[in-house]
Amino acid sequence: MTTLNHPTGQAGCISQYDPQALPVSAAQAIVLQWAAPLAASERVPLRGALARVLAEDVISPIDVPAYDNAAMDGYAFDGAALADASGGLSLAVCGKAFAGHAYSGDVAAGACVRIMTGAPMPAGCDTVVPQEHVSAQGDVIAFDANAVKRGANARRKGEDLARGGVALAAGRVLRASDIGLLASLGLVEAHVKQRLRVAYFSTGDELRSPGEPLEPGCIYDSNRYALGAMLQRLNVEAIDLGVVRDDPAALAATLKLAAETADVVLTSGGVSVGEADFTRTQLQTLGDVSFWGLAMRPGRPLAFGRIWSGGRPGAGRAALLFGLPGNPVATMVSFYQIVRPALMAMAGAQAQPVPLVPALSDQPIKKRAGRTEFQRGLARRDASGQWRVAPTGSQSSGALSTMSEANCFIVLAHEAGDLDAGDAVDIMLFDGVV
Repeated sequence: MTTLNHPTGQAGCISQYDPQALPVSAAQAIVLQWAAPLAASERVPLRGALARVLAEDVISPIDVPAYDNAAMDGYAFDGAALADASGGLSLAVCGKAFAGHAYSGDVAAGACVRIMTGAPMPAGCDTVVPQEHVSAQGDVIAFDANAVKRGANARRKGEDLARGGVALAAGRVLRASDIGLLASLGLVEAHVKQRLRVAYFSTGDELRSPGEPLEPGCIYDSNRYALGAMLQRLNVEAIDLGVVRDDPAALAATLKLAAETADVVLTSGGVSVGEADFTRTQLQTLGDVSFWGLAMRPGRPLAFGRIWSGGRPGAGRAALLFGLPGNPVATMVSFYQIVRPALMAMAGAQAQPVPLVPALSDQPIKKRAGRTEFQRGLARRDASGQWRVAPTGSQSSGALSTMSEANCFIVLAHEAGDLDAGDAVDIMLFDGVV
């Protein structure tokens, strides 16, 4: 076990600490140690609050529902009458109640009120018999008393949310249903965390942006566009700094600019051991390096640490930096497994690990023990409802086409070796994540 310096000056012990080949679980633990949530917050209109992170608990200012009301169309009556009925029960209809138009009269014993869904329950009534359960003759209805229990089909005041209770907890990433819930409380805005600022750029003399001429020996830059799309899914403030050439001075200048303007900096390329790979060395010059290699496939070369806009540790403004690998699939895998949890934590979101789903492999899978692998897979349910999965062709870290074909990662544990067809695996479904 090795002691790792915590960014606040405290020490945290991380087992299996090897900065050149760190197990994925250890890397995730280190990154989360460094990922301090932002303190700043703001109030935004509800229509602009989707996917924002709540900065504080939302306390309900009212009871929801605000009054007892009918849960379906039918007839409201005093359920005490059910106890005296021997099979059939007949009631006289004395009025009607609609949503927004309450029945304000008295309901005598042996009487009922025709009521619609959402209408306030008349005084003295606590039960609704559905309209399909009754037969009507003029102003008298009859039904089997055994078909309904006392209190049925009536929503009670405050049964969903009581005044003064926590409607939504701090750290929640607001979904469409949450926006509706806040509106149902009469709120017009939400108190949310300030959006995380993430600067990103690609490195490499060979890179060209789509739309530019493609000279011999050059390739189009896909990583910047993939990173931008992945960041968009997280609703952060993404800052695209373009392509930086393989030049230490240009890279240093861009890193310092990024640290000055963003909370997190993402680079792709330049973190392996090639002669023109400068990201890791610049990270060592401008800040602190925690690790620079993972026991993971794809995504082994990954540098993580902190940089300062002043060009040396402690000078100027600090930002976390993830130096991601240059191969496009490796970039995406590294983002989802290492970067995304850190961004969520810094944004102040409650921990929301992506669930793993058990499945059976449709075919043998080659796997080397001692590293975690995230293979691209196509998952399906068989006739019995069992999840089954197979890799989507080439697992090369540069093969984006098989990433597009896939609908999940096949997660192969650090200690696992080769698998046979029919062996159990875990899958991480892309839906809602990728």
